[in-house]
Amino acid sequence: MNKNILSVATAITMLCTSPIVSSCSNGSTTAEEPQTFIGRQTPEIQNRRLSPEALWAMGRIGGASVSPDGTQIAYNVSYYSVEENKSHTVIYTLNTDGSNETLLTTANSSELSPKYIKNGDKIAYLAADEDGVMQLWQMNTDGSSRQQLSHGSRDIEDYAFSPDEQKVLVIHSVELPNKGGLAGGYADLPKATGRVIDEAMFRHWDEWTESVPQPFIYQFNGEELSADDPIRILGDELFECPMKPFGGIEQLAWSPDSKQVAYTCRKKTGREYAISTDSDIFLYDIETGTTKNLCKPADYQAPQDTDYTRSLKNQAVNAADDDFNVGYDTNPSFSPDGKYVAWQSMERDGYESDRNRLCIYELATGKKTYITESFDSNVDAFCWNTDNQTLYFVGTWHGTTHIYSTNLNGEVKKLTEGQYDYTSVALCGKQLLCGRQSMKEATEYFLVNPQQAAKDEADESNVTQLTHENQYFRDNIDWGDVQPRWCKSVDGKDILSWVILPPDFDASKKYPTLLFCEGGPQSPVSQFWSFRWNMQIMAANGYIVVCPNRRGLPGFGQEWLEEISTNYTARCMDDYKSAIDDAAQNLPYVDKDRLGCIGASFGGFSVYWLAGNHDKRFKCFIAHDGIYNLEQQYVETEEAWFTNWDLGGAPWHKDDPVIQRTYQNSPHKFVDRWDAPILCIHGEKDYRIVASQAMAAFNAARYRGIPAELLIFPDENHWVLKPQNGILWQRTFFNWLDRWLK
Repeated sequence: MNKNILSVATAITMLCTSPIVSSCSNGSTTAEEPQTFIGRQTPEIQNRRLSPEALWAMGRIGGASVSPDGTQIAYNVSYYSVEENKSHTVIYTLNTDGSNETLLTTANSSELSPKYIKNGDKIAYLAADEDGVMQLWQMNTDGSSRQQLSHGSRDIEDYAFSPDEQKVLVIHSVELPNKGGLAGGYADLPKATGRVIDEAMFRHWDEWTESVPQPFIYQFNGEELSADDPIRILGDELFECPMKPFGGIEQLAWSPDSKQVAYTCRKKTGREYAISTDSDIFLYDIETGTTKNLCKPADYQAPQDTDYTRSLKNQAVNAADDDFNVGYDTNPSFSPDGKYVAWQSMERDGYESDRNRLCIYELATGKKTYITESFDSNVDAFCWNTDNQTLYFVGTWHGTTHIYSTNLNGEVKKLTEGQYDYTSVALCGKQLLCGRQSMKEATEYFLVNPQQAAKDEADESNVTQLTHENQYFRDNIDWGDVQPRWCKSVDGKDILSWVILPPDFDASKKYPTLLFCEGGPQSPVSQFWSFRWNMQIMAANGYIVVCPNRRGLPGFGQEWLEEISTNYTARCMDDYKSAIDDAAQNLPYVDKDRLGCIGASFGGFSVYWLAGNHDKRFKCFIAHDGIYNLEQQYVETEEAWFTNWDLGGAPWHKDDPVIQRTYQNSPHKFVDRWDAPILCIHGEKDYRIVASQAMAAFNAARYRGIPAELLIFPDENHWVLKPQNGILWQRTFFNWLDRWLK
């Protein structure tokens, strides 16, 4: 790799000599130490090529809030300093006519989650106080007159004002009684680090299970949150709300009259939590203190004969004729008139990738209606229109993600077109505020006119770009073309791949080519933008990239999506081979003698399996956080519903041919056929797929005499989040590819 592509020096940061305390979300610093303000960057870019350093210099747009009159938005952008190895999140405002972009942040510590209050005269936000505790603040819309509204001793992780602004819903972490078994519960052993554990789910994602997030309601007098004891919505129940590891304030919602809160919760712990995805929508009444489950009748009893070591697919919990909402039910939202609650709903327990439907619950009658049944893919985000009859949602179809509308009768209409992924949707006056990205551009905000649907794939007359956060990089970097390509699978089905070409592409030349294997395992290969698994940076390094939407991905119907379950290595792997063979045989600029295979998570599993089943197609492999040994994975991972549904159940069920087929096709069973160099990457804080998988794969390769490298991150989880680790990841990635393919 050309290490001189980009030079990022002191232009990244601007020195600030005033003493500050860094936000708890960015790492601790001392109060007397001068810090740096990390803001928007315009580094010198050499050769107009995208590089790891350029990726880390880009701004990363976060959540946004719309002013009540729809004329302004406040939104977060995060910036990173590679030199300091940390991030800084700031607040901008921008008029919805595109004018008057204003940076409101003045501190070196991060300022998060801006929301308009007091009829748009103020912006509430989160920032650390002088003791480093995340508190709730307010300021004028020009950033002046900052005032601290909360003074508690616990971090506020997220918040939502009631519509009448007399109350604030606040998320705090609540410590569990045994703190994950730390020190075995002996008070006289304060320095002991051992944990005595007697239940499953002792770790989750990248942390030990020591606390749970929970919602509290504080009174608000316009100047500060009440210091009196807040209302604890869950009472003494120690369940997650919002749910880990990724849930936020979107999993709770105020009623328009400020008298009720709808919330998402999976009221399970330990083994029951580990094997089930059954979360429900609950309605908490502030005046009476009562709670009602909107998903299930009051007398509902879950089946008691569950086999915890097999898939729930054909067990009693999923066999009932009645609609008990036994799958994931999340993200409630009241209609503006308060008559309905909408939420995203999956049908079956134990299946995290079931189709996400849009459920409408009529509060007066208790009637539930699913209004996106004609859309054979997921509802990924949604919002109500002011007419109480229309909802807008984000959904993926054929490798792109767009904005759709539906009425309460289930009549779905597509509003946007083009080779893009829309990532969010919110009402903004008479328009929609939407995040949008593609394989050629990081997320920016756009306005969509919902009254004017796009006429054809090239029609963007109803879309206006609002933010231009990374315009500097768009203008100063050459971007490779992204082309759709369809080919036939071995069983005659159509496969869509995205083919990314180098920015200086010359059709008369031959290029080394990479097969990208998607993770999930049921995440779409759409027009996603990634700051690490970035197709443009691969193209900028002289590679063609082939990204197939193989069996098991959404956006091609439920049958296509589900064909992967309990059958990881059949049609799914055939689709990968079909896609790369099609490219090698029919695209004259693809060098069939210089093919590489790369992927993460399930993509890493795919790499490990293909390494023993590729029939000499590939010259090298890279697997990140992949599963190498399926038997090992079954007993190591934290969320057992995943392995039960996807693998069928535990490997000791010797009499079950479906389960045994799974384990007979584990990648480690084919190591004797490995014949090409392999790079194994893993984070030691990854508790979803434990780092021993990569260590075992690496050792197996080296014991067999196959060239291999192992890149281990002791402080990273399933992703790589720290800037310098990210740069190291990219350099190791391209050094390995260049070594074997160039």
